[in-house]
Amino acid sequence: MSGSHEHAAHGHSHAPTSFGRAFAIGTALNLGVVAVEAAYGFIAGSMALLADAGHNLSDVLGLVIAWGAATLARRAPTARYTYGLRSSSILAAFLNALLLLVAIAIIAVEAIGRFSDPAPVAGNTVMIVAAIGIVVNGVTAWLFASGRKGDLNIRGAFLHMAADAAVSAGVVIAGFVITRTGWSWIDPVTSLVIVAVIAIGTWGLLRDSVNMSLQAAPPGIDTAGITTFLLARPGVAAIHDLHVWPLSTTETALTVHLVVPQGVKGDGYVADLAGALHEQFGIDHATVQIETGDGTPCRLEPAGVI
Repeated sequence: MSGSHEHAAHGHSHAPTSFGRAFAIGTALNLGVVAVEAAYGFIAGSMALLADAGHNLSDVLGLVIAWGAATLARRAPTARYTYGLRSSSILAAFLNALLLLVAIAIIAVEAIGRFSDPAPVAGNTVMIVAAIGIVVNGVTAWLFASGRKGDLNIRGAFLHMAADAAVSAGVVIAGFVITRTGWSWIDPVTSLVIVAVIAIGTWGLLRDSVNMSLQAAPPGIDTAGITTFLLARPGVAAIHDLHVWPLSTTETALTVHLVVPQGVKGDGYVADLAGALHEQFGIDHATVQIETGDGTPCRLEPAGVI
């Protein structure tokens, strides 16, 4: 077994694009919406409007968490945090999911209580205030739209804002129905619909963030395909100890041992391999150990050994 440890990191990085301005604008706009919705929710006696304000408040906190994680992810590695703080974006996505679960639980309990103790609702006020929420949340979602496909942290921010715009639209509809019918029970029913919409969106965010926290291969990464690809490389007789995991919500790492009986000449072999892994599988940080299979056993070779 070769005593050398071959390492290469391809030059192109998927590090998060700076969304600092989007976070700042989104946070400021949504704080304004929270204040307006909460005030008029109490004035109009609308649980749906208060529910939307509560959800928007959770999104403000979520935006702050995501903003902080995006900032930390750009910090340089240190002697203790050798990968830097990139994985803070994974933690932020997980915290955002938990925050939403708490918010919908509070909204659901309050809405159910309104069925036994209904209150009059000022429908016109509800419609006007919720319409403002549609505009603000729509604009904020648009600010994050460009980064939603490549970063779970940014996707969480985008989904929150897009869901809020849809929820506010539902509140407008509820206000309209109340003004035409006088049915106050429409308000808590709308609140429960809001809870269902948020829960559906939160599940995907929670699932993906938990999987990333457990260092599962990121969605879209074909580990079987990577194995086939590596075995087809010139001179490779076998591979073992293959691991693929997320360094952050945007970067993927890989380690593997390659058995190359003839050995390799120079660093170009591993550099070319790292480049190919990046282009074909989106691997940003590849670490490859070369072994010649000369009879010296590798303790990590047996399947299941970590």
